[in-house]
Amino acid sequence: MTDSVDDPVAHNRAAWDKYVEEGNEWSRPVSKEDIERARAGDWSVVLVGYEQVDRSWLPADLSGKDVLCLASGGGQQGPILAAAGARVTVFDNSPRQLGQDQMVAARDGLDLRTVLGDMRDLSAFADGVFDVVFHPVSNLFVPDVAAVWRECFRVLRPGGTLLAGFLNPDVYLFDHEALDERGELVVVHKLPYSDVTEYSAEERARKFGADAALEYSHTLTDQIGGQLAAGFVVTGFAEAPHQSNASAAYLSHYFATLAVKPG
Repeated sequence: MTDSVDDPVAHNRAAWDKYVEEGNEWSRPVSKEDIERARAGDWSVVLVGYEQVDRSWLPADLSGKDVLCLASGGGQQGPILAAAGARVTVFDNSPRQLGQDQMVAARDGLDLRTVLGDMRDLSAFADGVFDVVFHPVSNLFVPDVAAVWRECFRVLRPGGTLLAGFLNPDVYLFDHEALDERGELVVVHKLPYSDVTEYSAEERARKFGADAALEYSHTLTDQIGGQLAAGFVVTGFAEAPHQSNASAAYLSHYFATLAVKPG
């Protein structure tokens, strides 16, 4: 495998390809019944955690809208939005994640295409070609996010919207093993956190597994301030807990923003 420190994109591509093989919960495609309900107008998608996105954050009528599902492979959000009438492009770093979307599109005859790449580089798309960018919790897998927001702004049409989900950076304060194994909140890390800088390769392999995806925390200045710096106007905010984590009783794990490209 390529050195994960030198090439986190390659490392995380391989990691997510393996997660698909293992049946990761974010790699399980929606059912044919889900698609049929979405075609009939009964649909929902997840932006953060397990919370259904506020439907008012999306166009009332998705018919003919160009939607980019950014770093959103896995056969889940993209196919549902396509069944609801949107022209969907799913962009993801993992070929196997995109394969889940391709399978659902072929199975159910959806208007959906897939593009492989790094979420920080959307040069595959011209300026101003999307009405909506739907970006669920995934930028924890890249070491910097400023380019993500700049590229989202560039590819949106004036008046277009960005729906973004991301982790509360405070969740990275705690010791992974103490939290997951004993439910103890033990503060051990400084923020911003990075798997690469916090642990050696040997320590990462012991704690998370040799093939685990690399994670990076990002400050709220980078997450929300980065959207503002890119030119967006933030018009909506929400937060959600992690349903199965011991720290959920003390803090929200997920944040979501709705941002508009001025028209």
